[in-house]
Amino acid sequence: MAEDVGDGIVVTPAWEDELMVAVPARHPVLAFKQIPLEEVLHYPLVLGDPLICEGHARQVDRILRKYEREPLIVQHVASFDLMMTLVSAGLALGLAGAAHVASSRELGVVARPLAGKPPMLTTYLLCRDTEAPEMLARFIDRVASIDSAESLSSIGNPRSTR
Repeated sequence: MAEDVGDGIVVTPAWEDELMVAVPARHPVLAFKQIPLEEVLHYPLVLGDPLICEGHARQVDRILRKYEREPLIVQHVASFDLMMTLVSAGLALGLAGAAHVASSRELGVVARPLAGKPPMLTTYLLCRDTEAPEMLARFIDRVASIDSAESLSSIGNPRSTR
């Protein structure tokens, strides 16, 4: 991901979120406390639209492509809320970050972790390779205080990371 940006852009991981499975209530896959990814691939999936949620979609696609079985993607959606609506209706399983799934107020959706070492979705902070404006510097400080990622300490002076 980070290597895909252009020149003059500094890429820093801001935080990570575990990839979770959003499952319709009463779905047979709920027999698993932790769902093997191979099992997820047996069912229809609803995922973020790669044109709208490019970074997220690329990370999820990279995780899904680790297996020979082709995922059955029935719908790409423009929003997480629409994903949860389709999952709640029983049309498909969804894959999203733990924070999104946990914050969902959609009835009829159960969150389950994937089995094994949990795949992580990374959110990146992209900045120009120049001194950060005051507002951006405050945002960076705020993110650093929320998530104690060591890599954020170098963002205050982006030139030092190149």
